[in-house]
Amino acid sequence: MPNSATALLPSSTPPGPAPAEQKKGGKARRLPLLDGVPVIAPIIMCLVVIVAATFDAIPKDMIGGLAVITGFGMLLGPLGDSIPGIKKIGGGSLLCLLVPSVLAYFHVFNTSTLAATTGLLKDANFLYFVICTLVVGSILGMHRATMLQALAKIFPPLIAGTLAAVGVGICVAMAFGYSLKTAFFYIVVPILGGGMGEGVIPLSAAYSSTLGGDAAGYLARLIPAVVIANIVAIISAGVLRRLGDKKPGLDGKGELIKVRRADSVDEKAPAVADALKATTANHAVGVMTICTMFVAGTLISPLVHLPAPILVIIFSVILKVLNVVPESVETSARTVYAIVSKYFIFPLMFGVSMIYIPLESVISVLSVGYVITCIAVVLTMGLCGFFVGKAVGMYPIDASLVTLCHSGQGGTGDVAILSAANRMMLMPFAQVSTRIGGVVTVITAASLIHLAG
Repeated sequence: MPNSATALLPSSTPPGPAPAEQKKGGKARRLPLLDGVPVIAPIIMCLVVIVAATFDAIPKDMIGGLAVITGFGMLLGPLGDSIPGIKKIGGGSLLCLLVPSVLAYFHVFNTSTLAATTGLLKDANFLYFVICTLVVGSILGMHRATMLQALAKIFPPLIAGTLAAVGVGICVAMAFGYSLKTAFFYIVVPILGGGMGEGVIPLSAAYSSTLGGDAAGYLARLIPAVVIANIVAIISAGVLRRLGDKKPGLDGKGELIKVRRADSVDEKAPAVADALKATTANHAVGVMTICTMFVAGTLISPLVHLPAPILVIIFSVILKVLNVVPESVETSARTVYAIVSKYFIFPLMFGVSMIYIPLESVISVLSVGYVITCIAVVLTMGLCGFFVGKAVGMYPIDASLVTLCHSGQGGTGDVAILSAANRMMLMPFAQVSTRIGGVVTVITAASLIHLAG
């Protein structure tokens, strides 16, 4: 995981002092390590990026973007996970998702830095590459029967949570003086709409088309609820992780349904934790498999009117059920998944915070009633997931995490929420919760907005 400090070193380490040790006065002094690397190394690399930014010399492409987000993300994430207090509620995820947004608000990042990060996340679509990697790699590592049972069982808590969250959110907002129209269309709906790209942007276009006015104006009204709810969901995920540590019986550790331990692992697939050690893994094949899935989804999307990320889940499930993917290909995809989930989540969130979280929009509508309403919607989703999931035979903590993702910031929110709970293996189910739940919410709101006048 991205907050791990354990180095992946070969079992046979040559004799002599470790690379991170220096001798002084006959005694070995160990330098601080970050995933097996002396922490001074990424610090120096970050300083190089800062100097390059000062001279407007950062390439405005994938290379420049990776240089920006990787160093800062791998420093800020572990820092958040080591600070007392917040480390127990997803500190690394919170810092990576809040600090860059604050710095961007105060114009700390210059145009060169922002352009490089935008080129990576938007133009090169690195965000969707990470999401597809987590989806494909985790599905190919699951037991087939367990996967299908889990996919079927996530809908009761998701539906119950959505209905309850809408009701509670409207009641709380109206108690603070908001109208029914504002409470539903401008606070509750954007929270449950599936994030920015698949939720808020289509909603703003629908509102503009029906009610008139500029879509950008509606966009500014919708974004704050999404951002605040996403932060609350991350904190909730961190709390759920702590609850799981104290009450292991409630925690599936990434498994949604309660099955016998012997049946919960695919007979031909090694655990994802072992994927990094697999000698048969071909990283190029793993990347090709993941990217081909997304390309296939993009190809079919106009025909079936489903977003490509949902089609990636469907394709992966079908291939897993049919058992037609060679073991070497599955192992290769899981290896890429293991690398990305361990090392690239914090950097991704750092970049997402710079580009996708406009702090000025949140500040413009900030009020006690607004924040409490957002909190109420998220907590209702999480509590329904917990208790309804438990009632249908799911691990309540994992079921709660999946339903919480429906109140997050789309794909970026799924990454941040699951990272705070150390549950990246739940990504396929989180995507179902986010995408399908979001699509239903957006369609419903777009159909009803004309009634609001």
